Amino acid sequence: MICRWECQLLENVKNLVGHDQGKTFEVIKDTLTKGLNYSFIPFIINSKDYGNVPQTRERIYIVGFKNEGHIVASLNENVQSNLIHLFNDNLSTKFQIPKPISLTKKVTDIINKSVADESYYYNESSRYYSELKQKMTKEDTIYQWRRVYVRENKNKLCPTLTANMGTGGHNVPLVKVNGKYRKLTPQECLAFQGFDISEFKFPENMAKSHCYKQIGNSVVVPVIERIANNIKSVLS
Repeated sequence: MICRWECQLLENVKNLVGHDQGKTFEVIKDTLTKGLNYSFIPFIINSKDYGNVPQTRERIYIVGFKNEGHIVASLNENVQSNLIHLFNDNLSTKFQIPKPISLTKKVTDIINKSVADESYYYNESSRYYSELKQKMTKEDTIYQWRRVYVRENKNKLCPTLTANMGTGGHNVPLVKVNGKYRKLTPQECLAFQGFDISEFKFPENMAKSHCYKQIGNSVVVPVIERIANNIKSVLS
Protein backbone atom coordinates (compact mmCIF):
# COMPACT_ATOMS: atom_id res chain seq x y z
CA MET A 1 0.00 0.00 0.00
CA ILE A 2 1.35 3.42 -0.93
CA CYS A 3 0.93 6.18 1.64
CA ARG A 4 -0.42 9.30 -0.06
CA TRP A 5 1.89 11.50 2.02
CA GLU A 6 5.08 9.77 0.83
CA CYS A 7 5.43 12.01 -2.23
CA GLN A 8 4.15 15.27 -3.69
CA LEU A 9 3.86 16.49 -7.29
CA LEU A 10 3.35 20.15 -8.14
CA GLU A 11 2.75 21.75 -11.54
CA ASN A 12 2.74 25.38 -12.64
CA VAL A 13 3.67 27.70 -15.50
CA LYS A 14 7.40 27.76 -16.23
CA ASN A 15 7.59 31.49 -15.47
CA LEU A 16 7.11 30.59 -11.82
CA VAL A 17 10.89 30.22 -11.67
CA GLY A 18 11.50 33.90 -12.35
CA HIS A 19 8.44 35.36 -10.61
CA ASP A 20 9.33 38.27 -8.31
CA GLN A 21 12.98 37.88 -9.30
CA GLY A 22 13.00 34.25 -8.16
CA LYS A 23 11.77 34.98 -4.64
CA THR A 24 8.51 33.06 -5.06
CA PHE A 25 10.35 29.97 -6.22
CA GLU A 26 12.68 30.19 -3.22
CA VAL A 27 9.72 30.42 -0.83
CA ILE A 28 8.19 27.30 -2.39
CA LYS A 29 11.49 25.43 -2.17
CA ASP A 30 12.07 26.40 1.46
CA THR A 31 8.50 25.54 2.44
CA LEU A 32 8.74 22.08 0.89
CA THR A 33 12.23 21.23 2.11
CA LYS A 34 12.68 23.03 5.43
CA GLY A 35 9.03 23.31 6.42
CA LEU A 36 7.58 20.00 5.22
CA ASN A 37 10.75 17.91 4.83
CA TYR A 38 10.21 16.92 1.19
CA SER A 39 13.00 16.69 -1.33
CA PHE A 40 12.91 19.21 -4.17
CA ILE A 41 13.26 17.95 -7.75
CA PRO A 42 12.18 20.63 -10.28
CA PHE A 43 12.15 20.18 -14.04
CA ILE A 44 10.57 21.93 -17.04
CA ILE A 45 9.17 19.87 -19.90
CA ASN A 46 7.05 20.61 -22.96
CA SER A 47 3.95 18.49 -23.57
CA LYS A 48 4.67 18.15 -27.27
CA ASP A 49 7.92 16.35 -26.42
CA TYR A 50 6.75 14.28 -23.46
CA GLY A 51 3.03 13.61 -23.87
CA ASN A 52 2.47 12.90 -27.57
CA VAL A 53 -0.06 15.71 -27.77
CA PRO A 54 0.28 18.38 -30.49
CA GLN A 55 0.18 21.29 -28.05
CA THR A 56 3.09 23.52 -27.07
CA ARG A 57 2.78 23.67 -23.29
CA GLU A 58 5.89 24.22 -21.19
CA ARG A 59 5.33 23.63 -17.49
CA ILE A 60 7.48 23.28 -14.41
CA TYR A 61 6.95 20.14 -12.34
CA ILE A 62 8.28 19.65 -8.82
CA VAL A 63 8.56 16.17 -7.32
CA GLY A 64 9.41 15.63 -3.68
CA PHE A 65 9.73 12.62 -1.39
CA LYS A 66 8.92 12.77 2.32
CA ASN A 67 11.74 12.85 4.90
CA GLU A 68 14.30 13.81 2.26
CA GLY A 69 14.23 17.58 2.69
CA HIS A 70 18.01 17.68 2.58
CA ILE A 71 17.91 16.79 -1.12
CA VAL A 72 17.53 19.89 -3.29
CA ALA A 73 18.14 19.62 -7.01
CA SER A 74 18.98 22.46 -9.37
CA LEU A 75 16.76 23.27 -12.33
CA ASN A 76 19.01 22.00 -15.10
CA GLU A 77 19.52 19.06 -17.43
CA ASN A 78 21.81 17.26 -14.98
CA VAL A 79 19.28 16.97 -12.16
CA GLN A 80 19.33 13.19 -11.98
CA SER A 81 23.08 12.68 -12.18
CA ASN A 82 23.65 15.40 -9.58
CA LEU A 83 21.23 13.74 -7.17
CA ILE A 84 22.73 10.30 -7.56
CA HIS A 85 26.23 11.68 -7.11
CA LEU A 86 25.42 13.68 -3.97
CA PHE A 87 22.80 11.54 -2.27
CA ASN A 88 23.28 7.83 -2.88
CA ASP A 89 20.58 5.68 -1.31
CA ASN A 90 17.36 7.79 -1.21
CA LEU A 91 14.02 7.55 -2.91
CA SER A 92 14.74 10.84 -4.66
CA THR A 93 17.71 9.37 -6.48
CA LYS A 94 15.58 6.51 -7.78
CA PHE A 95 13.00 8.82 -9.37
CA GLN A 96 13.48 9.22 -13.12
CA ILE A 97 12.38 12.31 -14.98
CA PRO A 98 10.50 11.10 -18.09
CA LYS A 99 12.46 10.95 -21.33
CA PRO A 100 11.25 12.67 -24.51
CA ILE A 101 9.04 10.61 -26.81
CA SER A 102 8.11 10.98 -30.47
CA LEU A 103 5.18 13.18 -31.39
CA THR A 104 2.98 11.15 -33.70
CA LYS A 105 -0.36 12.95 -33.27
CA LYS A 106 -1.17 15.89 -35.49
CA VAL A 107 -3.57 18.80 -35.17
CA THR A 108 -5.65 17.25 -37.94
CA ASP A 109 -6.06 14.08 -35.85
CA ILE A 110 -7.96 16.08 -33.25
CA ILE A 111 -9.94 18.63 -35.26
CA ASN A 112 -13.53 17.52 -35.79
CA LYS A 113 -14.57 18.32 -39.36
CA SER A 114 -18.27 17.82 -38.71
CA VAL A 115 -19.06 20.31 -35.93
CA ALA A 116 -22.62 21.42 -36.57
CA ASP A 117 -23.10 23.95 -33.75
CA GLU A 118 -23.10 27.32 -35.51
CA SER A 119 -22.23 29.17 -32.31
CA TYR A 120 -18.58 28.20 -32.83
CA TYR A 121 -18.38 29.71 -36.33
CA TYR A 122 -17.65 33.21 -37.57
CA ASN A 123 -19.90 34.27 -40.44
CA GLU A 124 -19.79 37.30 -42.70
CA SER A 125 -21.61 39.42 -40.15
CA SER A 126 -18.93 38.73 -37.54
CA ARG A 127 -16.76 41.66 -36.57
CA TYR A 128 -13.51 39.85 -37.34
CA TYR A 129 -14.62 37.88 -40.39
CA SER A 130 -12.65 39.81 -43.03
CA GLU A 131 -9.45 39.54 -40.98
CA LEU A 132 -9.95 35.81 -40.45
CA LYS A 133 -10.67 35.19 -44.12
CA GLN A 134 -7.54 37.06 -45.16
CA LYS A 135 -5.15 35.44 -42.68
CA MET A 136 -6.55 31.93 -42.12
CA THR A 137 -5.55 30.14 -45.32
CA LYS A 138 -4.59 26.65 -44.09
CA GLU A 139 -6.63 23.82 -42.62
CA ASP A 140 -3.79 21.85 -41.04
CA THR A 141 -2.78 24.29 -38.34
CA ILE A 142 -4.26 26.46 -35.60
CA TYR A 143 -4.52 30.22 -35.48
CA GLN A 144 -5.02 32.60 -32.57
CA TRP A 145 -6.95 35.81 -32.23
CA ARG A 146 -4.53 38.11 -30.39
CA ARG A 147 -6.74 41.08 -29.42
CA VAL A 148 -6.32 42.94 -32.72
CA TYR A 149 -4.72 40.49 -35.16
CA VAL A 150 -4.59 36.84 -36.22
CA ARG A 151 -1.46 34.81 -35.60
CA GLU A 152 -0.66 31.59 -37.41
CA ASN A 153 1.08 28.85 -35.43
CA LYS A 154 3.51 27.86 -38.16
CA ASN A 155 4.82 24.88 -36.18
CA LYS A 156 1.44 23.22 -36.87
CA LEU A 157 0.87 22.69 -33.17
CA CYS A 158 -1.83 23.95 -30.86
CA PRO A 159 -0.65 26.97 -28.85
CA THR A 160 -0.79 26.79 -25.07
CA LEU A 161 -4.45 26.62 -24.05
CA THR A 162 -5.32 29.29 -21.51
CA ALA A 163 -8.08 29.77 -18.96
CA ASN A 164 -9.32 32.96 -20.63
CA MET A 165 -9.68 31.52 -24.12
CA GLY A 166 -13.47 31.32 -23.80
CA THR A 167 -14.09 34.59 -21.99
CA GLY A 168 -12.75 37.30 -24.26
CA GLY A 169 -10.94 38.22 -27.43
CA HIS A 170 -7.43 37.16 -26.48
CA ASN A 171 -5.64 33.84 -27.13
CA VAL A 172 -8.72 32.32 -28.76
CA PRO A 173 -7.65 29.22 -30.74
CA LEU A 174 -9.15 29.21 -34.24
CA VAL A 175 -9.27 26.70 -37.09
CA LYS A 176 -10.32 26.71 -40.71
CA VAL A 177 -12.47 23.67 -41.48
CA ASN A 178 -14.13 23.00 -44.82
CA GLY A 179 -13.56 26.62 -45.82
CA LYS A 180 -15.21 28.00 -42.66
CA TYR A 181 -13.69 29.65 -39.62
CA ARG A 182 -14.46 28.71 -36.04
CA LYS A 183 -13.20 28.38 -32.48
CA LEU A 184 -11.97 25.11 -31.08
CA THR A 185 -14.74 23.28 -29.26
CA PRO A 186 -14.34 22.28 -25.59
CA GLN A 187 -14.07 18.64 -26.68
CA GLU A 188 -11.22 19.45 -29.05
CA CYS A 189 -9.47 21.42 -26.30
CA LEU A 190 -9.84 18.43 -23.99
CA ALA A 191 -8.21 16.25 -26.62
CA PHE A 192 -5.32 18.71 -26.93
CA GLN A 193 -4.86 18.28 -23.16
CA GLY A 194 -4.68 14.53 -23.64
CA PHE A 195 -8.07 13.64 -22.15
CA ASP A 196 -9.91 10.59 -23.45
CA ILE A 197 -12.96 12.39 -24.82
CA SER A 198 -14.83 9.12 -25.23
CA GLU A 199 -14.96 8.91 -21.43
CA PHE A 200 -14.57 12.45 -20.07
CA LYS A 201 -17.66 14.66 -20.43
CA PHE A 202 -18.70 17.98 -18.96
CA PRO A 203 -22.21 18.31 -17.46
CA GLU A 204 -24.71 19.16 -20.21
CA ASN A 205 -25.80 22.42 -18.59
CA MET A 206 -22.29 23.72 -17.94
CA ALA A 207 -21.54 27.05 -19.62
CA LYS A 208 -18.99 26.86 -22.44
CA SER A 209 -16.92 29.63 -20.88
CA HIS A 210 -16.58 27.55 -17.71
CA CYS A 211 -15.57 24.50 -19.75
CA TYR A 212 -12.83 26.46 -21.50
CA LYS A 213 -11.61 27.88 -18.19
CA GLN A 214 -11.36 24.45 -16.57
CA ILE A 215 -9.53 23.04 -19.59
CA GLY A 216 -7.05 25.93 -19.68
CA ASN A 217 -6.36 25.46 -15.97
CA SER A 218 -5.97 21.71 -16.35
CA VAL A 219 -2.88 19.60 -17.01
CA VAL A 220 -1.80 17.43 -19.92
CA VAL A 221 -2.96 14.01 -18.81
CA PRO A 222 -0.32 11.81 -20.54
CA VAL A 223 2.52 13.90 -19.09
CA ILE A 224 1.14 13.65 -15.54
CA GLU A 225 0.57 9.92 -16.07
CA ARG A 226 4.20 9.36 -17.06
CA ILE A 227 5.51 11.31 -14.07
CA ALA A 228 3.06 9.57 -11.71
CA ASN A 229 4.07 6.13 -13.00
CA ASN A 230 7.72 6.94 -12.33
CA ILE A 231 6.80 8.06 -8.82
CA LYS A 232 4.78 4.89 -8.30
CA SER A 233 7.68 2.69 -9.33
CA VAL A 234 9.84 4.37 -6.70
CA LEU A 235 7.30 4.10 -3.89
CA SER A 236 6.43 0.49 -4.64
